[in-house]
Amino acid sequence: MKKELTWRQAIDEVLGASSTPLHYKEIAERIISSQLRSNVGATPAATVNAQISVSIKHDGAASPYVRIAKGTFSLTKATATQQSHTKEKLTPIVSESEESEEQYEIVSSFGMFWRRDAIQWSATPKLLGMQQLGATPVDFNKQLGIYLLYDGREVIYIGRTTDRPLGRRLYEHTLDRLAARWDRFSWFGLLPVSESGQLASLPTTYEAAKIIPALEAILIEALEPRQNRKRGDDLSAVEFIQKEDPEIHKKRVKASLEAAIEKL
Repeated sequence: MKKELTWRQAIDEVLGASSTPLHYKEIAERIISSQLRSNVGATPAATVNAQISVSIKHDGAASPYVRIAKGTFSLTKATATQQSHTKEKLTPIVSESEESEEQYEIVSSFGMFWRRDAIQWSATPKLLGMQQLGATPVDFNKQLGIYLLYDGREVIYIGRTTDRPLGRRLYEHTLDRLAARWDRFSWFGLLPVSESGQLASLPTTYEAAKIIPALEAILIEALEPRQNRKRGDDLSAVEFIQKEDPEIHKKRVKASLEAAIEKL
């Protein structure tokens, strides 16, 4: 049985095998697809980013990693020579501030255009999401923040979750005047997500300098204005893709079996 690598060993193997620098999300995806780690937790991309950024910050010139651009890394020339015999790259090294690599501290997680019909609705529904395929699913039922309801691609309602969590607020919209008008929703959460997939407590304060870019990133992601040349890049590390509630699949299978029996 193959011995599981540490995060640092897995990162080194992926970067050593690549002929070009990689974004930390791509590094995480390759670690998962190559099965270098069986336990990747709920936030593999953020973990990879943290592992590399901490090394660069604390090890300085001794770090095996070099930042090429925002979120993009490669091994140093000396380390790359030890790791593989791939052709030496001519990619220029760009100096970036350490702040640009920190996991976003205002919006901890978000989901875009999640399907209403992929959720088994109740007062406490399971809002399951994964940072990447293969990562540990996270239940965002108790998340707090902002949400949008869509009728097709049109935003028909914007709400907030403060006194009642996200799952409860969305459930209420399956029963109120908007019940027949929305089929998808997006959300932006403030409760931090741990590597084990648990939601932590709401921070008591936020740095003012980080609130403005957070608001800009939310608006760009939610509204997708045509004149913005980039998406809300500051949120790239914390997007979660929707995972269908297993109960939906069970109901679908049950309905298929009942339909098949009726035909007999």
